[in-house]
Amino acid sequence: MLDHARPSAAGRYREVWDRSQDDRAGFWLEAAEAVEWVVPPQVALEERSLTEWRWFPGGELNVSANALDRHIDAGRGDNTALIYDSAMTGTRASISYSELRERVARFAGALLAQGVEAGDRVLIYLPMTPEAVTAMLACARIGAIHSVVFGDSRRTSLLSESRTRGPRS
Repeated sequence: MLDHARPSAAGRYREVWDRSQDDRAGFWLEAAEAVEWVVPPQVALEERSLTEWRWFPGGELNVSANALDRHIDAGRGDNTALIYDSAMTGTRASISYSELRERVARFAGALLAQGVEAGDRVLIYLPMTPEAVTAMLACARIGAIHSVVFGDSRRTSLLSESRTRGPRS
């Protein structure tokens, strides 16, 4: 039996799209409420020119906190945050939000101990593993900018990436 009272997905999509066009600023500021901000934005979009826009200027958030902390704070710390299943090695692992945050905190501490600070660039050269995710979230947690070269990339690619991005040694 079909539920004719419920709007179709296509109808709901159109409704949301129309709102995004009719009230762009309001739509995106409302959407921004779905994440936790260190400093909430007051403006959704700043159009500097036809080719230069800034989304949520003045807003500040921490991706690592949004990926981990808010789930733990909501009582979902024991839920699975990351599933790793390597076809190459046959390794499988499930990591909870709490466990992943602990790993991220340890790695962030190691980065800080090496002198990495907010705004520094960090080049991550690892295969696509939970450790790579940990490193990326640790960089985000301390405000370091990260660039990832997965471990199966060629050495010349790493050298080029290193020169282009200028990571901290």
